[in-house]
Amino acid sequence: MWSEGYISVKDTICLYWVKHFEEPSEYGIEGGRISKLTIKVGDQVTANYDRGWDIEPEDEATKSAYKTLVAWMN
Repeated sequence: MWSEGYISVKDTICLYWVKHFEEPSEYGIEGGRISKLTIKVGDQVTANYDRGWDIEPEDEATKSAYKTLVAWMN
């Protein structure tokens, strides 16, 4: 299933798209339910996971949004 939305971190809006399973998977982030994840800040993709990291979260807003999504989905 796909979910999308935004997370506001202080003054930064992080847009996200997540593909997740109903049950945890070996392909998921940290063995969890998220198999694909994209986070954008403005026009820039700041994190991308597709059964492995293409772009890891580095800035504080993206890290915070990522942690929120993992806690919510897993």
